[in-house]
Amino acid sequence: MLKISEMYDLEHTLAAEYLRGFEYPWEALKGIKELIISLGEKLDRNFYTEVSPQVWVHKTAKVAPTAFLGAPCIIGAETEVRHCAFIRGSALVGSSCVVGNSVELKNVILFDNVQTPHYNYVGDSILGYRSHMGAGSITSNVKSDKTLVIVKGEGAPIETGLKKFGAMLGDFVEVGCNSVLNPGTVIGRNTNIYPLSRVRGVVPENSIYKDADDIVAKL
Repeated sequence: MLKISEMYDLEHTLAAEYLRGFEYPWEALKGIKELIISLGEKLDRNFYTEVSPQVWVHKTAKVAPTAFLGAPCIIGAETEVRHCAFIRGSALVGSSCVVGNSVELKNVILFDNVQTPHYNYVGDSILGYRSHMGAGSITSNVKSDKTLVIVKGEGAPIETGLKKFGAMLGDFVEVGCNSVLNPGTVIGRNTNIYPLSRVRGVVPENSIYKDADDIVAKL
């Protein structure tokens, strides 16, 4: 369940062709900046406006005047970027998304209908279709000892070669309020994370994460 083909419906992102070139989603993190620049230059100007150099916003999107849009980024159709959102750059935000109050995004792909509505930090991460970050939940993208991130699941650990790697959320993932997703977290499709959780490693698809020792299958 760690592979892109197992976690994501690629019909719901402009990054589909790019992501098909990788086996695991974290392999795509290094090229997000270049991807956005390439996509932006090809966007239909009947629908997208380049509001500043390498910042493209769909004409149906709503961006609060207090929000900061760092280059490069793409904001999709019907997406709402709310008061004091801070998009540092290298953010591909899909259609019908919410980037909320005081939310910070950096080096991310947000599929369509993703919600990061309240006080979230999402860095070096990919959030699948209709995934949702509860209020105050964040991705921690650098280990405290600054060593390279390793993905640890039931099988052999996978060395990523990455110093910065937040979380990979599959489609329809729900992350509870004030949870921390530690570096190298991978959450399978249709999984719920309880509020106030500290998550590390791989969480199976179609499950409910109560704590590290209590992960149950959805009925």
